[in-house]
Amino acid sequence: MGIFGTLFILLTHRIIPCLDVKAGRVVKGVNFVGLRDAGDPVQIARQYDEAGADELVFLDITASHEKRNIMLDVVRQVAEQCFMPFTVGGGIRTIDDVTALVQAGAEKVSINTAAVVDPQIISQTAQRFGRCATVVNMDPKRVRRETFEEHRQARIDQGLFAPPASNESSDEAFEIFIHGGRTPTGLDAVAWAQEVVRLGAGEIVLTSMDADGMKNGYDLEITGAVAAVVQVPVVASGGCGSPEHIREVLTETGADAALVASIFHYGQYTIEETKAYLDQKGVAVRCLTS
Repeated sequence: MGIFGTLFILLTHRIIPCLDVKAGRVVKGVNFVGLRDAGDPVQIARQYDEAGADELVFLDITASHEKRNIMLDVVRQVAEQCFMPFTVGGGIRTIDDVTALVQAGAEKVSINTAAVVDPQIISQTAQRFGRCATVVNMDPKRVRRETFEEHRQARIDQGLFAPPASNESSDEAFEIFIHGGRTPTGLDAVAWAQEVVRLGAGEIVLTSMDADGMKNGYDLEITGAVAAVVQVPVVASGGCGSPEHIREVLTETGADAALVASIFHYGQYTIEETKAYLDQKGVAVRCLTS
């Protein structure tokens, strides 16, 4: 390929379909609730691979809340049939769970709830499999300042990591939630992003709970705030309703990649159409070759 071809790939923005999986089926909802069926994960993953997706993210969205392990058989089937990079998350509690996912075929492992419960799992994953394989998924949500401070004080009382909010002058804070968006943590999204990178995260997937499923565009404010303070790739997630929304988030926030679900799952746009639009708008993407 040569050095210039390699450099081009490194500089292109990634378009990444996301499979939220519940009970072995791909689902999609609004603001993390109201889930509806979108199909078989193995079949959909194969279609995205053939369509030219740059990567695939597979999240078992109820595994942590239900305190069960991720469905390794489904992960294996997807890995066997797809050749694109493959990130898997959900139900991770220990480094042994991470190891099982890598052995099942995951190229990267996305840690969310476990990272908050036991932050050392980030360092353990980075040490065993490298920073490039260590992804932290963050689910921030706008909450009232007083509510955030109550949650933060509860963390302080427990002797846990609890930095102040990044913008204390605002009436709102971006609070991290875990257990599939069910549990507030008292963690500020920007401060938590800096902490997970310090611990060894090589990539952050940032899913705005407020924008999720709304199709009104990504949350540019929180995505830009996080991208501005970390030196690792930030993947914007939540709210995509059109290729223009992808252009916005990639050109206005510093995000390196965009996670996409509904508009691909339900056939509103194809990956080829989306990449052609972005290329036309001057956004560097890896386009399909005929």
